[in-house]
Amino acid sequence: MSSIKTFLNELEQEAVSTRKMLKIVPDDKYDWKAHPKSMTIRALSTHIAEIPGWIEHSIINDGMDFATTPYNPKVINNTSELMEYFEESLTKAKSQLIEDNEEKLNGRWVMKNGDQVLMDLSKAEVIRHSLCQLIHHRAQLGVYLRLLDIPIPGVYGPSADEMNP
Repeated sequence: MSSIKTFLNELEQEAVSTRKMLKIVPDDKYDWKAHPKSMTIRALSTHIAEIPGWIEHSIINDGMDFATTPYNPKVINNTSELMEYFEESLTKAKSQLIEDNEEKLNGRWVMKNGDQVLMDLSKAEVIRHSLCQLIHHRAQLGVYLRLLDIPIPGVYGPSADEMNP
């Protein structure tokens, strides 16, 4: 199986679990944060929703420079907008995870801030990193939701909430 097909399959599997988590973010908790040093649920869930778009970006582009293109996340105000944004990002990723792009995966992708190189990876490594970030931040969102006493859906099997309602 090609790397593209492997990444596409993994993205589609993780999207199922990600949808479950994002759709239960309460509209009235977007400004809540677990700790003063933590992101708000708005920032965290928006970040999760945008991550699949990184896959598209990494295949189309050879990098990103924050000095010339500052990071300005989309402003999301409710779960309906959040879900729409996630689906848009997912569609973008899938549009580039096509067999014609298999050879592009060996190309380099560099993230920097002016002269400071933050990442220098192959495009395949950026896709893997993006999938890992999606999973990591989704788990972080699960902790936020748990702290708000919101039942957590199962991701890789049933959750404690599903087994002991």
